Amino acid sequence: MRRIALQAPEGVRWMPDQYSGAGVLVLAGSSGRIDEDRARVFAQLGCVAESIRWFGGAGQHDGPWEIPLETFAERVENLARTCDRVYIVGTSFGSEAALLTGAHVDAVSGVVAFAPSDVVWAGFDGTGHETSHWTLDGTPLPYVPFDFDAHVPSDEPSFLPLYTASRVTYAHEVESASIPVERIRDLVLVAGGDDRVWPSVAQAERIRDRRQGCPFATTLVSHNIAGHRTLLPGESPVSSGRIMARGGTEEADRALGAQAWGTILDVLRPNGE
Repeated sequence: MRRIALQAPEGVRWMPDQYSGAGVLVLAGSSGRIDEDRARVFAQLGCVAESIRWFGGAGQHDGPWEIPLETFAERVENLARTCDRVYIVGTSFGSEAALLTGAHVDAVSGVVAFAPSDVVWAGFDGTGHETSHWTLDGTPLPYVPFDFDAHVPSDEPSFLPLYTASRVTYAHEVESASIPVERIRDLVLVAGGDDRVWPSVAQAERIRDRRQGCPFATTLVSHNIAGHRTLLPGESPVSSGRIMARGGTEEADRALGAQAWGTILDVLRPNGE
């Protein structure tokens, strides 16, 4: 395989030794980091696979707030110039971006969403002002605000109670903030039942239910004791990122990745290539 460094935005692209025709854009979660290891795993399948830093880099916001969806659409369109089909693989906040981009960009053939969200959540700018995670055409997308009365600070906080309570407190905002997942083509949802960051299984189930009756495939893969970070075959555990309780164990997180792997391969290789 050949590694190519990307600029504006910063990232990496892996070129496979034997090309399958597929392109994959990999998006990390709240770290905004370049997920080079996951991109490498997809390149080993024959995909042109890249990952970008989507905040915290040159010319970018310092956190996940008001990130233009055009950031991801441009990378999809770039991959589509040389790939027969393009998929987005996102985790956590990156799953929001993946699902939204898949819903708004026709060139996306499918989405794989790890620890997904069915709604857009709030972000906070450098002054602490609450706003949306994302913009489209320069306009912030509707979002679900936070009810911070439900958050219990600690050295390794679990944000699960915060997200659960915020959805109840701001139930009137949920519909407008819901991601139009019924527009996405093939969709794989991967969620751990011991996710302590947010209720990813419940959110994945809402996505699945919203897609009832749409003409595209939806598969939900879950594991009762896996946490927020799924590990795919060939991946190394991630130790960086914000300190928080994520749940699961390495063994359970690997088991969820292995369980989901066959379904992911079926989506990436629709004709059994």
